[in-house]
Amino acid sequence: MFAVAQFASAFFNSASSPFFALGSAIIDLTPPWLKDFAIATFGTNDKLALFISIAVVATVLSALIGLLAKRSFALACTAIIALAVVMSSAVAARASTSLLDITPTVLGAVAGIGILQWLSRLIAATTPRPSQDADASGPSRRTFLLSSALTLAAAAIATGVSTSLAASRNMADAARKALRLPRPRTKAKALPAGVQIDDPNMPQFITPNRNFYRIDTALSVPQVDPAQWSLRVHGMVENEFTMTFDELLDQELVETHLTLTCVSNPVGGDLVGNAKWLGYPLRHLLERAIPQAGADMVLSTSHDGFSASTPLEVLSDDRMALLAIGMNDEPLPFEHGFPVRMVVPGLYGYVSATKWVIDLEVTRFQDKAAYWTTRGWSERGPIKMSSRIDTPRPFAKVPAGEVVLGGTAWAQTRGISRVQVQIDDGPWEDAELAAEASLDTWRQWRFAWKDAAPGAHSATVRAYDAQGLLQTREKANPVPNGASGWQRLQFTVQ
Repeated sequence: MFAVAQFASAFFNSASSPFFALGSAIIDLTPPWLKDFAIATFGTNDKLALFISIAVVATVLSALIGLLAKRSFALACTAIIALAVVMSSAVAARASTSLLDITPTVLGAVAGIGILQWLSRLIAATTPRPSQDADASGPSRRTFLLSSALTLAAAAIATGVSTSLAASRNMADAARKALRLPRPRTKAKALPAGVQIDDPNMPQFITPNRNFYRIDTALSVPQVDPAQWSLRVHGMVENEFTMTFDELLDQELVETHLTLTCVSNPVGGDLVGNAKWLGYPLRHLLERAIPQAGADMVLSTSHDGFSASTPLEVLSDDRMALLAIGMNDEPLPFEHGFPVRMVVPGLYGYVSATKWVIDLEVTRFQDKAAYWTTRGWSERGPIKMSSRIDTPRPFAKVPAGEVVLGGTAWAQTRGISRVQVQIDDGPWEDAELAAEASLDTWRQWRFAWKDAAPGAHSATVRAYDAQGLLQTREKANPVPNGASGWQRLQFTVQ
């Protein structure tokens, strides 16, 4: 059933796969505490863990339906139909699907009942009648086992073929490969010498696209053809309008370096990345729309139904909030929002960094609530100043003598002016700061601990912003508005 439905979904909307739709429904229904547990446990592999869990559950359900068929074929068919109804509901509930997209699930259910009937007849033939010799059932059992194995093999092949078919029919992929990004009117400032600490254990100042963290609610990455993409701007505005992708390419685009941070990032975590973005300033878009008096929020909606609530003043001031189409000198990767996404300095992604964005509604916080706001998170998400130790790693063993520590710190829109390190319970000492690229990017640091004595030690880090404000020591979990506290790690000098 699952394999046939997955195969058939290759000829429909990419969101028509019941496998992905059911997983997306699970994500939507997952309480925040369980989401945080999944991210903390699996990191950016949380979706893979969900896929494996769904596959295990599907296998168990298939086995149970098979056992049920031995007792009552009618009840087994009823179970398949009930499962198809649940999966069809999940498909129909996706923002980018229509009623026609439940067709793969229906075909899968019909195929499931047909295969179940065929296997039930085969297994019935393996049961010897009283007048038969017990050995007479041998060939029939072998036939049943062979048929079952062939069915499983066909299911695996169908799943693989569906992936290949979907890729070959993917107009969005072809469009992305053919896209040549336009020259920006304003290029990003050249990175100053010395932004990168010279240490092979340090992260790159510019995070490669393949290594950039991905946290979103899309189990199946939307494949949006830019020729079909448009952005609707409406709500409490004087001028409602719709912009196509070609119209966006014709705007006066700009480049900027910007660090993005996930609200689920724990103290010392790696759900943060820095990239060069190409896009159109959102303030210019809003100037064209002319927000009405009383409006204080922009509700952005993704192709897959996700929404984020961004304070209107943040998108209207002089910070470089962009409707982005490029990332590190190439079109956005699909996983990071192709063809268009939002990037906003100073705000966590859950209230600003909407991928695959298709709708901007100017409204009020008191009137509308976004995806994560309805799940207990803060409606406004200013990024908290943070610092972390990238080297050595926790519980690492390092040679005695000079121990070099390095890391990163960030305070978007404010900048980092100072980083301090404490060894064990000793005095706080200033670290060497790398060059600053901009107030909107992270800043690397280095600290050399000379004459490190053998034994177990700890290191703690804290930062100051450009106004001299010290990073808070108060510990807080990610929920509801981001983690805080000083990172402290243990290591051993040998």
